[in-house]
Amino acid sequence: MRTDSSPGTLPAREHLPAGDAGTPVLDVVIPVYNEEKDLQPCVVRLHEHLTRTFPYSFRITIADNASTDTTPQVSARLAAELSEVWAFRLEQRGRGRALRTVWSASDAPILAYMDVDLSTDLNALLPLVAPLISGHSDLAIGSRLARSSRVVRGAKREFISRSYNLILRGSLQARFSDAQCGFKAIRRDVAQVLMPLVEDTGWFFDTEMLVLAERAGLRIHEVPVDWVDDPDSTVHIVRTATEDLKGVWRVGRALATGSLPLDRLTRPFGDDPRDRELTDVPKGLARQLLGFCVVGGLSTLFYLLLYTVFRGFTGSQVANALALLVSAIANTAANRRLTFGVRGRGGAVRHQAQGLVVFGIGLVLTSGSLAALNTATTDPGHSTELAVLIAANLAATVLRFLLFRAWVFPERRDQESTASVPTYTTEPYSPYQFRAGAAAERTTWGDATLRLQPVRPHDSDQRETR
Repeated sequence: MRTDSSPGTLPAREHLPAGDAGTPVLDVVIPVYNEEKDLQPCVVRLHEHLTRTFPYSFRITIADNASTDTTPQVSARLAAELSEVWAFRLEQRGRGRALRTVWSASDAPILAYMDVDLSTDLNALLPLVAPLISGHSDLAIGSRLARSSRVVRGAKREFISRSYNLILRGSLQARFSDAQCGFKAIRRDVAQVLMPLVEDTGWFFDTEMLVLAERAGLRIHEVPVDWVDDPDSTVHIVRTATEDLKGVWRVGRALATGSLPLDRLTRPFGDDPRDRELTDVPKGLARQLLGFCVVGGLSTLFYLLLYTVFRGFTGSQVANALALLVSAIANTAANRRLTFGVRGRGGAVRHQAQGLVVFGIGLVLTSGSLAALNTATTDPGHSTELAVLIAANLAATVLRFLLFRAWVFPERRDQESTASVPTYTTEPYSPYQFRAGAAAERTTWGDATLRLQPVRPHDSDQRETR
């Protein structure tokens, strides 16, 4: 799993402005491997649909994954006949590799892809990309598992698809409903930051992209689709499923260890410039309180269990100190990861040391309570001891949260105040370089917000002469 940093924090979402520009708004990538039979009818149908219904300029890019049949010749012929169609060839297979390469070289502000069989109804394409153009969402996916979707496919594929998504929900806490539908779109400014973190080059590519985007707090829009299974699909189900499970394990391990800099994918609150100037406002307080209460409740149960065990062979003061020490270490580690979202090993020792200081304060409170109880009565009952300790722990818990938030895990204001929106400078974009494949050797990202040129079927352009 890559651990290199991405370019920087994303700016607030903005609606892509309409205006004069020669850049297409949408670039639809079609990854293909040995699809000489289906490629031409697919591209012609998609081109006709976009020409008739899409209100902005567009491009269709055929990404040939090292095909060994006549797919390259078909691609070249389509690119020569239709000005909006571009052909691109990679000498290595892998759908993820094809998408990464073409999206990296594209200058369109909205990037999408779909399978060559066009199993998804094309009427869902405009609803897919509209939230990205408007600035409402960062990514968009077609969902075959939404309630209003209409799907025609065999029981085997239905079972595999639903099982896979259940695995994602159970293992990676994914909340999106359909990871495998070959009908997705992403804003280019998001892709330029997200793509360096995605490692897979095959079928798991888009699943990994969605999981990382969701964990980083990006907004994923889902569109119910009508979908008809292609009985002639060349996808090897068993091999693909195996690779996907390996990818789930790899991504889950990276997320657990905190080796991914997902904070680089965060966005400001809202798109009002005033929101970016707010200072000294607690962030995520409600979520932190909820996480702290859950961790605190479990820690209290753990502490009481340990105290009961230790009390069986030692005095109350020693049992309390041992139980509080062990539970404090576990509590600090849990709050570090779950409540305050600190990932990785950096600063872990310092956090535990500070946590032990907080533990010392709690020890004073609870030990003082026990001392007061022993002064009041010479032989207190076990239930009375537990009641006093619970009350003392409640007081210590409030103080612990305040110290954790203000001292142990403070917000990194210095980093936030100096963070700025990155500026990317690239060489001028060349369609010839892209067609010839030279752009595949480098990642070229231009300005993330481009001016759009509405294009309608009645406009006078090159398509009128065809």
